[in-house]
Amino acid sequence: MLEFLPKEVREGLEAARKRDHKRKSRLRVEVGDAVYPVLRFWQDGFALDADFSPGKLRGLVDVYDGSRHVFQCLIVASSIENGELVCDFKRATAVTGRAPLDFWRDENAPVGYLPRP
Repeated sequence: MLEFLPKEVREGLEAARKRDHKRKSRLRVEVGDAVYPVLRFWQDGFALDADFSPGKLRGLVDVYDGSRHVFQCLIVASSIENGELVCDFKRATAVTGRAPLDFWRDENAPVGYLPRP
């Protein structure tokens, strides 16, 4: 149905759709010093605006929700589809506030020990 509209109207609708996606999403991708807003995010990928992002994106990137670091993603493929840079990642590791343990912690272990008198 959009093909019957004038070119200027179609471009205006597309710009409004992109602007609406940017407002709704707080997610952003950081690659070095560059920051790109995320339009859509799904289980094994995300989409960026192709006009404001690099032509291809590969490697390790950081995903933020506002100021909170959420994921570290390893992008293996990216392509431009319908004005969006669609990135597929191999892994998305959740970021935690502490280092992972390298030993097994018993859930019934005491919290602390009392010193001997």
